[in-house]
Amino acid sequence: MGSTRLPGKVLLDLSGSPVLGHIVQRAESARLVSEVWVATSDREEDDVIETWCLTNRVRCFRGSSDDVLNRFATLAEQIGAPWALRITGDCPVVDPEILDEVIRDTQMGSFDGYGLHGEFPNGLDCTAYSLASLLCANEMAQLPSEREHVGPYILNRPDKFRIGQLVKFTGMAHHRWTLDEPQDYDFLTLVFRHLYPDNPIFGAREILNLLEQRPWIPRLNSDVVRGAGMLPSLLRDREVTAKTPSEPRDFSPR
Repeated sequence: MGSTRLPGKVLLDLSGSPVLGHIVQRAESARLVSEVWVATSDREEDDVIETWCLTNRVRCFRGSSDDVLNRFATLAEQIGAPWALRITGDCPVVDPEILDEVIRDTQMGSFDGYGLHGEFPNGLDCTAYSLASLLCANEMAQLPSEREHVGPYILNRPDKFRIGQLVKFTGMAHHRWTLDEPQDYDFLTLVFRHLYPDNPIFGAREILNLLEQRPWIPRLNSDVVRGAGMLPSLLRDREVTAKTPSEPRDFSPR
């Protein structure tokens, strides 16, 4: 609930259901997902998220607000599944078909980190991590960007972890279907207004068809910079590395 750019965004209404409700529904619609958990922070402002989960019979786990890696890894260890698929709380149009494809490829390749990659619309993001890699990252990661985000420690070390990528889209990186700014909410409100009544679990194909028919809709949030949420962490990385001498460490999974 403490988003600085769009406070309370995960419970904003989209066609009669909160953003979080759509994400949970889409995750549950994926055939290969066995359990769905909401991993929120232990801050008082996020009590309302836990309340929503309890009311809607959704599993909820609470952990550190700043150390998101620890929150995610601790929950993954508690569940004990070989892999955990991460969906961020700002992706209300995440596609269940893509979730299943990522899970299937992850299992077949026994990847430590595997997710959608390349020129895909921002908002379809999903990445699966092995439990072993998450526990290793939680023990070893030190940089702010590695603690404040789940994946960087693992995904940036292909020499230590088995990494794979699902490249499914070409020339689609300019599309913005995520929720970080007021303009994004305006965009998603229109998308849901057009598609949700007839098909609550509409996918990427339906969105692309809609935007082709109504090309003015993407202009609502086309000026928002992609990846802005990572920039503060990277700046803090510079401060940490400037103060701390580099030392060789063993990054192998344990």
